[in-house]
Amino acid sequence: MRPVFNVPGEGIFALLMGSISGYPIGAKTVSNLKSQGIINSIESERLIAFTNNSGPLFILGTVGISLFHSIKIGVILLISHIISCLIVGFCFRWWKKNLEKNLYRDFTFDSSSSKVSFSNLGEILSKSVSNSINSILVVGGFVVLFSVVCSILEKSQILTLTSNIFAPLFGLFGISKEMLSSILMGIVELTNGLNSLSLFKFSNISIIIASFLLGFGGISILLQVISITSKENISIKPYIIGKLLQGIISSIITSLILL
Repeated sequence: MRPVFNVPGEGIFALLMGSISGYPIGAKTVSNLKSQGIINSIESERLIAFTNNSGPLFILGTVGISLFHSIKIGVILLISHIISCLIVGFCFRWWKKNLEKNLYRDFTFDSSSSKVSFSNLGEILSKSVSNSINSILVVGGFVVLFSVVCSILEKSQILTLTSNIFAPLFGLFGISKEMLSSILMGIVELTNGLNSLSLFKFSNISIIIASFLLGFGGISILLQVISITSKENISIKPYIIGKLLQGIISSIITSLILL
């Protein structure tokens, strides 16, 4: 982790959990590592940029099989997602590198906060269960909220009007008004957008766009991450830059695979 991503070896836990479990577990893990003093603020910003990802179960099962009815498409999207994530992580190894020396002087690791013994095992398990339930409620709440938002945007014709405005520009890339509406919906809430986009399942363009949306995550997931990282004062700026970059790289990789 240190030679490639310029973060401590413990950062591999955030990368694995974020890649296996899906949004927003990566952000939650990074936040926990910082709260325990295992990583500093700059390292947390580097990690948050590439460790919060969509899980393989969602990409293969939900997107590939359920929506696009193709395991092959799911595998392509998963490969593009993982590779783009690692590329973004490598790019962010230089994030605020000039500020590290001053930060390391004041950085201390509090090992007492991570010790587990028989006497505090019950307390730790209780906190773990409580934190897990709170996280589930937050994620579920955001999904429901933004599903309602997407429905309002669709019923009020706001998506249609916005699509009509930008249709001439995106038409140069072979993107129709209907597909543009699906993209806008995916930017707001990932699952609803992918569901709408899957109606164009026989189009390579729809698969490339789906790859971008999976990498970017959408506004709903962005707000989930903010609700988690704000407690530890982790800047959201590297996350936004990283997810935009991951979406672009992922779509490029997908297009190359589909050639």
